[in-house]
Amino acid sequence: PYSRFEDYVKRTVGDSGELLESGVLSQLFDQFLEEELLVRLAADRGLVKASTAGLQTPPRPAIDALLQDEGRRGPGQAEVVRYYQAHRAEFQRPERVKLRQILTEDRRTADKAFRELSGGADFAALARQISRDPSAASGGYQGELSRADLPPAFVDLIFSLKPGEVSRVVPADYGFHIFQVTERLPAEVAPLEQVRSEVVERLRQESADRRLAGLVEQAKSRYPVFVYERNLPFHYQGTYSGNQKTRKT
Repeated sequence: PYSRFEDYVKRTVGDSGELLESGVLSQLFDQFLEEELLVRLAADRGLVKASTAGLQTPPRPAIDALLQDEGRRGPGQAEVVRYYQAHRAEFQRPERVKLRQILTEDRRTADKAFRELSGGADFAALARQISRDPSAASGGYQGELSRADLPPAFVDLIFSLKPGEVSRVVPADYGFHIFQVTERLPAEVAPLEQVRSEVVERLRQESADRRLAGLVEQAKSRYPVFVYERNLPFHYQGTYSGNQKTRKT
């Protein structure tokens, strides 16, 4: 019944579903039908239980059960290496700096801190004592940052600093900054060992997507689908347009 699709739209896009055009609604309708088909397939395989009043099983557990039933093998070393070599450009990292900062509420405190740093005070220790930034507990450490990660007003100043060098006091709307670059990192392609977990996750997701597409095709070939387009309150333009039945096998 159409009310099931209305519930699906509300869960998927919220109340804004009433404002969607026919093309978008058609895509959502196809997604809805595919989930219904997968739930039916999972129920027929005995992987989930379907309500006697209809297929009311939530789709995600049913889909997960189907994917698990199809078997899941993690990518091997050779597959990981091939993927990394083919997508090296996607693991390109820009020039970065490792950065610390001290943030004070008033100029007097900032100037005093700058004098102490110029006299050889330890930046991290001073940050723990006086900085009002949440990073104070870690000695003001901000992480490994590229130009794109920094506020435009600070980029040129920070990237002009040499490792270990301390900036001048920099005023801002919310206080006064002092920066220290602890290390500069050149642009590079991240080595495989640093991105291995990301590569493995990408391969697993691609494998799951392929298996899911195969399951959808199995379900389409197994269950006849007939859409009464004249009963839909929008102009349906999806996969099942034309009231065509799929062949039952």
